[in-house]
Amino acid sequence: MGPRLTYAHWLGTVARPPVAPRHRTPHPTPPTPLRPTDFRTPAIFRHPRRGRTVGRARRSAVHRTTHSGQRTRGSHRVSGESETTLLRDAVGLREVLFQSITAMAPAAAIAASIPSGAAFAGGSLPLSVLVALVACLFTASCVAELARHLPAAGSVATYSAQGLHPTVGFLVGWGYVFVEALVPALLLLQLGFTTAGTLHQEWSSYPADLWWPWSLLGAVVIALAGYFGVRASARFGTVLGIFEVLVFVAFAVLLIGQAGSDNTLSVFGTSHTADGFDGISGIFAGSVYTVLAFAGFEAAAPLAEETKNPRRTMRRAVLGAALSIGLVYVLTTYAMSVYFGPDKFSGFGASGAASWEGIARASFGLFWVLLFLAVVNSTVANANACANVSTRTAFALGRIGVFPQAFARLHPRRRSPVTGVAAQFVIAVGATLGLGFGYDPVTAFVLLATVIVTVIIGVYIVVNLACAGYFLRRRRDAFNPVLHLLFPVLGIAAFVPALLTAAGIPAFDFVSELSAPVSYAGPIVGVWMLIGIVVLLVLVRRHPERVAQTGRIHLDEAPEAVVDIEAGAEQR
Repeated sequence: MGPRLTYAHWLGTVARPPVAPRHRTPHPTPPTPLRPTDFRTPAIFRHPRRGRTVGRARRSAVHRTTHSGQRTRGSHRVSGESETTLLRDAVGLREVLFQSITAMAPAAAIAASIPSGAAFAGGSLPLSVLVALVACLFTASCVAELARHLPAAGSVATYSAQGLHPTVGFLVGWGYVFVEALVPALLLLQLGFTTAGTLHQEWSSYPADLWWPWSLLGAVVIALAGYFGVRASARFGTVLGIFEVLVFVAFAVLLIGQAGSDNTLSVFGTSHTADGFDGISGIFAGSVYTVLAFAGFEAAAPLAEETKNPRRTMRRAVLGAALSIGLVYVLTTYAMSVYFGPDKFSGFGASGAASWEGIARASFGLFWVLLFLAVVNSTVANANACANVSTRTAFALGRIGVFPQAFARLHPRRRSPVTGVAAQFVIAVGATLGLGFGYDPVTAFVLLATVIVTVIIGVYIVVNLACAGYFLRRRRDAFNPVLHLLFPVLGIAAFVPALLTAAGIPAFDFVSELSAPVSYAGPIVGVWMLIGIVVLLVLVRRHPERVAQTGRIHLDEAPEAVVDIEAGAEQR
């Protein structure tokens, strides 16, 4: 082990911009010392100009020995920290873009979340969605800027540690991994009661309360995707994400065509708001509920250590997901508003005849089947994406010792965090069945949703602060007053009303207090964070260097001489 770090050492080491380390000679492994040349491809197999391996070194079956004496084969990279290193360059922009897109659950948001704002914005809901998009882009920009400079599996925890303080980073990571581990349970509940309800509606002989087999099936699929590694889970999410987006975009185009002369840009004004919420007040109320549909755009960030060119790719993925899905939200909401009728749109909701599925059933034949499959697909894709987030965040915290180090255990060949995947499966199944049978699946869904959204929005607010803090304190050379000061302030202003709304704090007249058991969400979050504070105090007293490492960027410390046998990649 290296020397123990105190907070004074920590603050001294991160005061300057991170500099890529020079190539270091690996530590010898007794009793037989190894030299750096032992890990290089012989010159006879290198390209004479570019240094790429050729001939026999390209064969995927060729084995190499790592610094620790382990042997790898195929496309697995060889490095000095192979036991605690995720699979490098495993995914690209497409996969991480859809990691964020599927974490936003666009189909479920369009069908269930966004319509809740119609009770306030009425037919002007498209304007509320547009306002929410602009507001969310402020925070997405902050996350993207931090992801470009701090590519780490710890993501929001690392950002907060670097921008504010390592203790804040620990608490952010503590809360973030908690709710991200609960998201799959939330989606499995929705998968269960949506599928069971639809089957019962079509075939009355199917029991409406037989929801749990579908939830268990979804849990198994997600666990298998996680076990087979980031390539499998990310590509699986890409396919699912493309399907759900295409279905709703196609239906929106169909609705716009059917609306004909009723198409109007007046829905982007304030003339169609609901009764009692005239003018801008209705737009604001509708946008507060719509903001919640954007949660998840940051989900690409924890895959930074497994992504090609992460400093560039992460930024494009986070901003691209927020912008592209925001525009899809605007398009679909506009289409349904002009088709249904702007002046009666305040009666539109998430279920019944005045809903996406109801309209499809009444006027478009079997198209409702595609919408149903898209929503079911969305639950699985979202659960898969958030399982990736929770397992990578737990891996990052386990790697530095603030979580049990078992969470840093990786599959020897697939490089997937197998302990995290197993823990995620147990938590998802336990929460799904425990809350689903303890209450009912719908009530359990609302309770978990309240817990999750409350913490996620709180994390967004802290990350906005961290963005300003990081560039003001540590990267003044890269500081931009618009990107790194104005946008964080606007992002906080946009999410504070959403936080109060999600928590049921009646700071506005359109916010209702939560009733039991949904009102238990606040105490649940409070107890979990209190436990986190106790754990933090113990760590600060006994292992302060572990808390300090919350802001560590492992990619900047990786050895430069890394061999990719199958791809013949150049050295970093």
